[in-house]
Amino acid sequence: MMKTLSGYLYGIVLSLWVGGMSLFTFVLTPVIFRSYPRDMAGEIVGTLFPSYFLFTLAVSAAALALLLLSLQGSSTLRSRISLAMVSLAVVLSLYVNFGLYPEAVKAKNAVRSFETAPDNPSRLRFRRLHAQSAVLNLIMIADGLTLLVMQMRMRK
Repeated sequence: MMKTLSGYLYGIVLSLWVGGMSLFTFVLTPVIFRSYPRDMAGEIVGTLFPSYFLFTLAVSAAALALLLLSLQGSSTLRSRISLAMVSLAVVLSLYVNFGLYPEAVKAKNAVRSFETAPDNPSRLRFRRLHAQSAVLNLIMIADGLTLLVMQMRMRK
């Protein structure tokens, strides 16, 4: 009973993970940047980031806990791959939350305006950190989507 319930909850958490991250990345952020000047849009999105990164950590950690409950006694290749993929997401979320994001904030705070001074060293540092964050974000979305597809196929 608990194994079955945790399996269903795992699928729901994966859906929240992929849907929430995709909505923020592919809908909300582009709309904000199209609707406001660059510096203001950056401030708005920057205000949302702590909650977004906490969300990614929460859903990946919840997915890991639920996966472990639902896999009790299972040692199939698919279950080991799923466990590795969810664990990767938790590690990436921890890194982004407590390593990458604080460094990006420091670099961003050292830049007066992103609409001027394109060769400011802090702006260049921020650009590199932002690019790394964007790539890790896409990896997390792809990871979650792959896990969701694998979960759906296991339920058949």
